[in-house]
Amino acid sequence: MFAVMFILLLAAGAVHAGGDPARGLELSADCADCHGVDGKGDEDIPPIAGLDKVKHIDLLKGYKSGEIPDEDEMMLDYVAELSDQDMADLAAYYATLDGG
Repeated sequence: MFAVMFILLLAAGAVHAGGDPARGLELSADCADCHGVDGKGDEDIPPIAGLDKVKHIDLLKGYKSGEIPDEDEMMLDYVAELSDQDMADLAAYYATLDGG
């Protein structure tokens, strides 16, 4: 019985590790403040719509860790409280949007 429960928990974790676009949509309100509701940014803000999920997660983690410089600390303010799952969910959502 314990083994079956363990396997089910691992399977559920693997599903969420890929990111949940619906939850990403819920989390995206703060992102939309700068990147726009469509994620396409503008002349000063880079687009995130259609961004590769792994690349997007790497960028978010880079801002959070300080590896990517954030001179005005705008991104740091937004990513400071994001969990790895939050980042995966956001990346999954923005990957569904048309980047063109």
